[in-house]
Amino acid sequence: MLANEAELKKLMVAGLKGDEASYRALLEQLSQYLRGYYRAKLAQAGRGLTDAEDLLQEVLMAIHTRRHTYDPNALFTPWMHAIARYKLIDYLRRTQGSRVDVPIDDASEIAAQDEHVAAESSHDLQKLLSQLPDKMRRAIESVKIDGLSVAEAAKRCGMSESAVKVNVHRGLKALAALIAREETT
Repeated sequence: MLANEAELKKLMVAGLKGDEASYRALLEQLSQYLRGYYRAKLAQAGRGLTDAEDLLQEVLMAIHTRRHTYDPNALFTPWMHAIARYKLIDYLRRTQGSRVDVPIDDASEIAAQDEHVAAESSHDLQKLLSQLPDKMRRAIESVKIDGLSVAEAAKRCGMSESAVKVNVHRGLKALAALIAREETT
C-alpha cells in the first residue's frame, strides 16, 4: 500500500538531505506501488512480468537520477507520476507496443491493486487543489497533472504562457503551505 502524499514527500525530502533509510523506504514504497500498475498495464498490451520488472527498474533509476529536479516545495506524487507515465510511453514506443491498448492519458490512473488508496490520494489532491484560486488550479492541473506543455496549457486555460508559469509557481507554493499547515494540525 502506498503512503499518502505527506508521507511520501517527507521521505523524499529526507532522502534529498542524505537520510539513506528514508530514501530506501521511499523507493520500496514506490516499487510496490508501481509494480502493480505496470503489471496490469503491460498485461493489457500482451506483455509479461519480465517487462513490468524491467520498466519498474527504469523508472526507479529515472527517479533516482532526476531526484535533484524535485522541488521540495512542490507535491511529490505528480512529479513521480509524470516520470512513471513518460517512462511507460517511452518503453512502449521502444518495444513497439501498441499505445492504443494501454490507456495512459490519465496520470491519476497510476495505481496499484488497492483502489481505496488511489481513491484516497485522488480525493486528497482534489481537496487541496479546490482551495486554490481557479487560475492557479487550472494551470497546475494542465501542466503538472495532465502533462501539457506551458504553451498547450496556455491555450487550454485562456492565459498567456507567462501567466501559466506564474500561476503554476505560485500555486505549488500555496499547495506546499496548505500541506505544511495540515501536517501541523
